[in-house]
Amino acid sequence: MTKSARPEALGRRERQIMDVVHRLGAASVANVRANLPDPPTYSAVRGMLRHLETKGYIGHQAEGLRYVYRPTASPQAARRSALRHMVHTFFGGSASEAAAGLLELGDAKLSDADARRLTQIIRKSREEGR
Repeated sequence: MTKSARPEALGRRERQIMDVVHRLGAASVANVRANLPDPPTYSAVRGMLRHLETKGYIGHQAEGLRYVYRPTASPQAARRSALRHMVHTFFGGSASEAAAGLLELGDAKLSDADARRLTQIIRKSREEGR
């Protein structure tokens, strides 16, 4: 993802398209359109995909007569970027508030292995002074 390619720089429909491309890993215009709520025309989706490519969020590869679009950021980088944006936007930049919010969800189930992993992450973070 380029320096200017940040989740907050996307409009609502662009975010929806990026969600589809990330979820599928690779998608044609028809794939994207089929996975959008109240999808715009084929031409409109194609134009938005070109625009997202210009912004650096996706790249394309020709497969036969169609283009297949893929995210330019790895899934890990995209997750980090989205989480940073969510923590900043909804939790005032507080990772602890975000973590508490996730754990306080009614359907959150924390296994013993998950609890050990979180404890290790917290310990490491404290040691590194974060």
